[in-house]
Amino acid sequence: MQVYFFHLMSWPYLPADFDDKYDSAWIWLPNILYDPVKGHELYREYINTLAYAEELGFDGICVNEHHQNAYGLMPSPNLIAAALTQRTRRVKIAVIGNALPLYNPPLRVAEEMAMLDVMSGGRLIAGMVVGGGPEYYSYQIDPTYARERFREALDLIIKAWTHPGPFLWNSKHYFFNYVNPWPRPLQQPHPPIWIPGVGSLETIEFIAQRRYSYMGVPYFHIDVFRRMFSQFREACDKAGYTANPEQMGWGVPIYVAETDRQAREEFEPHCSYFQRNLLKGVRITPPGYTSAKSALAIIKNRPLFLSEQKTWDDVEKGVFAIVGSPATVRQKLTQHLKDLGCGVLLTGCQTGTLPHDLARKSMELFAREVLPHLKNLNSSSLTGAPR
Repeated sequence: MQVYFFHLMSWPYLPADFDDKYDSAWIWLPNILYDPVKGHELYREYINTLAYAEELGFDGICVNEHHQNAYGLMPSPNLIAAALTQRTRRVKIAVIGNALPLYNPPLRVAEEMAMLDVMSGGRLIAGMVVGGGPEYYSYQIDPTYARERFREALDLIIKAWTHPGPFLWNSKHYFFNYVNPWPRPLQQPHPPIWIPGVGSLETIEFIAQRRYSYMGVPYFHIDVFRRMFSQFREACDKAGYTANPEQMGWGVPIYVAETDRQAREEFEPHCSYFQRNLLKGVRITPPGYTSAKSALAIIKNRPLFLSEQKTWDDVEKGVFAIVGSPATVRQKLTQHLKDLGCGVLLTGCQTGTLPHDLARKSMELFAREVLPHLKNLNSSSLTGAPR
């Protein structure tokens, strides 16, 4: 079992009347609400927390990319990853990921990720994403070609990492006379590829065929993850091999305190801020962004998304977060990890407005009293739900 610390770097200072006054935390939320002085402090503390995960024994740390929003303050996760290459020595650094259709040219991703791999001593995990629906409004990108551009860009990046340059590249969306990136990645043939998803069968089949790793995007009901990982195992079977548990990652917020009651009291208000404010507008999707089949699946899954939950009981029953004493968190994680059959846990340990001191206290309790137990889970016990 591999355990990663995942951080969104959210903005915790939205006004008290945000829910009534604004209809989205994305795209058009006025940036006058951003205070660069507070932002300076936040980046410092968030990076300190990510680096602290190495000291506590986490296997890796994760950053990701979003634009023009209060949900996640990393329009360039590669910048944060670069800082972390100099603050850490052992942990994997997972950039989950670069939104390939937003990069022109995508060779920039090949170059920057190769730099990160070399700077980190071969610790990069290269996450590649299509990018969220709101991003296509923010960057004014035609969404109807998103999937085509993503696959072409990914193929270009992989070839740039694995074939001697210079060489010619000519595809529908990209043409280069000279593909010849300096530097090249340290890991050979290339860094591991992780691709997040929210249940699109096309994405699941693509990842399975390429033998990459599928990371389930958090904030969905546990039944959605159960279905996604079952579909992924079936897709791997069709591709002629058995899925490795380490090809599947489950993202879920986790908070640990001395007792169940204390954990809920400390965490619930900050989770509520995230649920009520920061998720507002996350599902804004332009026409053509997904296939009709995937669009229907998104509509079907809407009641199973965190922002739709009305009570804390709904949150707990749907396993949108795992909150409690060390014993409770151990028991729940063991049960669900075995049920899902995934070998990578992406822990969102600092959610919404959760203060830095509480986030680190929870991390310490998790590392001391939960993490060693998870490390003892072996692949044979991660069989997944019956198919």
